[in-house]
Amino acid sequence: MTTADSVLIHTTLKKYFGYDSFRNQQEEIINSLLQKNDCIVIMPTGGGKSICFQLPAIIFKGVTLVISPLIALMKDQVDGLKANGIKAAYFNSSQAAEEQQAIIEQVVSSELKLLYVAPESLSGLENVLKEDYISCIAIDEAHCISSWGHDFRPSYQQLSFLKKSLPNVPFIALTATADKATRQDIAEQLTITDAKQFITSFDRKNIELEVRPANDRISQIIDFINKRPNEAGIIYCLSRKSTEQLKERLQSKGLKASAYHAGLNFEERSRVQEDFIFDKTTIVCATVAFGMGIDKSNVRWIIHYNMPKNLEGYYQEIGRSGRDGTKAKALLFHSYADVIQLRKFAEGASNEEFQIAKLDRMKQFAEATSCRRKILLSYFGELLNNNCGNCDVCKNPPEFFNGTIIAQKALSVITRLKESEAMGTVIDVLRGAKNANVLDKRYDSLKSYGIGNDIAWKDWQHYIIQLLDQGYCEIAFHKNNALQLTNFSRDVLFNNKEVNLTKPNIAKEIIASPKKEKKTKTKKNNSLFERLRLLRLKISLEENIPAYLIFNDATLKEIEIERPLSDAEFMEINGVGERKMEVYGAEFIAEIKAFMEEKKKTPKKSETLNVTYELYKEGLSIDEIATKRDLKAPTIFSHLAKLYSTGKDINIYNFVSKEEVAAVQKAKITLDSPDGLKPYFEHFNEQIDYSKIRLALTVIEKENNK
Repeated sequence: MTTADSVLIHTTLKKYFGYDSFRNQQEEIINSLLQKNDCIVIMPTGGGKSICFQLPAIIFKGVTLVISPLIALMKDQVDGLKANGIKAAYFNSSQAAEEQQAIIEQVVSSELKLLYVAPESLSGLENVLKEDYISCIAIDEAHCISSWGHDFRPSYQQLSFLKKSLPNVPFIALTATADKATRQDIAEQLTITDAKQFITSFDRKNIELEVRPANDRISQIIDFINKRPNEAGIIYCLSRKSTEQLKERLQSKGLKASAYHAGLNFEERSRVQEDFIFDKTTIVCATVAFGMGIDKSNVRWIIHYNMPKNLEGYYQEIGRSGRDGTKAKALLFHSYADVIQLRKFAEGASNEEFQIAKLDRMKQFAEATSCRRKILLSYFGELLNNNCGNCDVCKNPPEFFNGTIIAQKALSVITRLKESEAMGTVIDVLRGAKNANVLDKRYDSLKSYGIGNDIAWKDWQHYIIQLLDQGYCEIAFHKNNALQLTNFSRDVLFNNKEVNLTKPNIAKEIIASPKKEKKTKTKKNNSLFERLRLLRLKISLEENIPAYLIFNDATLKEIEIERPLSDAEFMEINGVGERKMEVYGAEFIAEIKAFMEEKKKTPKKSETLNVTYELYKEGLSIDEIATKRDLKAPTIFSHLAKLYSTGKDINIYNFVSKEEVAAVQKAKITLDSPDGLKPYFEHFNEQIDYSKIRLALTVIEKENNK
């Protein structure tokens, strides 16, 4: 790529999308596509898949055709593109013939940059499916093409004709969830077997994972929501009846909730979806039919009222929260009744064994005693060395013992079986079983036969599930659920890497004690963020577009921190492109100025610092001071930094370690003393929070001034 090419794609990124830099492998994918190479992109929901084909579409001369499974998804994407000043449209069977013809004419005259279409509607574009008009083809939600995929759609399989018709047009297939078998199938079905595969990290660090037993779920959900006023979220239920019952319970508690399921008529489903998109309803109780067509960036939480049928579905559904990169929460309730129900659903299916195996893996995830993010990532072939620190298991870890010998025995048997057998046979060989399967295949002659006969069958199952959870082996679902080794296995087998396991627990029924539901008071929030959020809502209603298409929550939070007071400063904010600056800049800057004028009437900074200092000397914690003062914890940290810098007796190392101060000092030199905290935050891959960085810089500055 030349310097000129690099400048072009970066200026296009800022001008139309408002970002200064790319994420993950976006730039590499875009360059490959611009060089007319076929690509397969596996990137998590919220990871920025759309920019990978939308940005090249702006640069290409012709039209980029986007194959998308849902009308709602197309409309959402097109609305977002138009809000950014990009010419886009969608083509489907619900449009009048005159409207369809007008769109075709726009394709012929190269007026459009992107055209979205469902596979079922491709025949209507037959006359323009030519290399004279089409510059690129993007297959969104590409897992739908594969019978191994969790949302298989037969209509997607007709897409194989496209590459034959347009051999010189680059293809890009994109999905958030595809294991090895699905990725291979996508390439073969689309006849792009030479396509370069880009598999970015599946790690959505901003989503906190938690699993709870399904005891008194409704009370727990009400309490959960009451602690998050004005935050949007989705509650996934297994049945239509559950969505309706839950909606009514939430409404009886004064919560804005709606139900969404296939039993509602089209108009009602559309109304629920529109109200959620436009922030008129903050809570939707839904079956899995809801969410695939929604690119709403400010969904702050996902609750699974029932356990999903597989990890692909779970991962895709929780990925609908926190798409803007700010904090989100995923809460899963599980029960034995859910497992029984899901097993019944799978009975009689052509791939029943395959579905049951995936359900078992989902159940194992819910019952896990090791880092849940490790389990989730290893399922998709990504191995995480360290625990995430942002799941319920990491925050409340169980007691572990050194299980290295147990792990080595299990992995040794998997090796001797040539990675061709499922868990049951592996355990039979470990225990020296003499059943027909073992004897017929002469597994009793293997060197490792019987090396684990001192451990009970169920206990071996418990240990192997943990090895799967920690990424030391994996299940090849497309090879009769055979257990296979991973890149981590060699370290255990040959380098004696320590493996920590937990002892099997004796299952006990947990009976939840009845609790009185507390009514929580909603306190008035007069933060700048809330003022900006309400301004965004007002504009969205006036313009009849979703609020998050104006600015997402991450952009609002950056505006709150940076407080830009000029056009030039506003353009520096991530998510602010040229068109959005022109259309919305003046109103948002005026709101910031009004807020700052009102704040001048509040006590002087020196007075408010002294109040914090007095409470600190009383021995109150940061959270206690913040609660007492009705301020946020980062503000209290800021006060402590200023107090420390002015010589007050603050034990600063209670809040930031000497190692962290040293790391920030090193980063300060590396980054050439940047303005603001964000460059440091990004330098540390978001592992050291803003408050600690601020405190560390205060320590460094004070030391330098001695």
